Amino acid sequence: MWWIWVALLLIVAAAAFGAALWRFSEKVVGIKVWDEKRIIQFETDIGVLDPAYLEALPKEDVAITSPYGYALSGWFIPCGTDSNKTVILAHGVTRSRMSSIKYVELFRKRGFHVLAYDHRRHGKSGGASTTYGFYEKEDLRAWVDWVYRRMGPGAVVGTHGESMGAATVLQHAAVDDRVRFCIADCPYSGIVGQLIYRLKVEYPRFPVVPTIPLVAMICRLRSGARLDLAESLRSLPLPGTPVLFIHGQEDKYIEKRMTEEMFQLKQGTKRLYLAPGADHAEAYMKNPDEYNRIVGEFLQEAGVLGG
Repeated sequence: MWWIWVALLLIVAAAAFGAALWRFSEKVVGIKVWDEKRIIQFETDIGVLDPAYLEALPKEDVAITSPYGYALSGWFIPCGTDSNKTVILAHGVTRSRMSSIKYVELFRKRGFHVLAYDHRRHGKSGGASTTYGFYEKEDLRAWVDWVYRRMGPGAVVGTHGESMGAATVLQHAAVDDRVRFCIADCPYSGIVGQLIYRLKVEYPRFPVVPTIPLVAMICRLRSGARLDLAESLRSLPLPGTPVLFIHGQEDKYIEKRMTEEMFQLKQGTKRLYLAPGADHAEAYMKNPDEYNRIVGEFLQEAGVLGG
């Protein structure tokens, strides 16, 4: 009879492990997102957003349809001059376009209109899952299409992303050569590698194998996304797209080695800025003047200033 008890214990253990894997997948493709009020309060509290400035911005509501059928929502913010240049801002996971507002004046004062939008399943956009660039890069391509319809065939379009947004703009640049420059602030080089890193930090008792492959499989069943293809490294060397890589020296959420590795692989025009004293997505907050200077110099190197 002992084997019956062993079999029951194995069944219970397998069921518990399966439940844990499902919860892990929920934290990936179903990660809880912040509401607008919380994001505004957070950005205000850390000193990078003035609610009065946000209220006064000349924001034009824009809605388009994703290639996957759901609604995407954003703001078009004109720079106040007759310019053919637009930068598209992509926010990080759990946040919304509100987290992109701190970057708006970096570009408006240099003659760029700004398009700040909500990723799928964030803010006012639709979509059932978060896929870390797999679907998001195609949504970004749809936003580039919109800018060209708005600005005409002579449009100059660049992208700036933070965290997941940074990984998305890199993945997008690999499939859309219309982008004239790309700024990637604290990106991961691949979401599977990032999940492995977070597993070791947050759940050190769980083995990487088979945990991560099984979670990736469950995520694919739930969302249709292949997370192993949501990999910024696949976007490099991107020889024709100037890229500014930014990462906090003290980033504890995404290792800066990921950015350093991508910088080494990137060919063509590139620049690397490791922000002193900055944790994850804090490069601008900790060093606003230096961030502004480096962005300006990079845009000059990319040949998109003036004219």
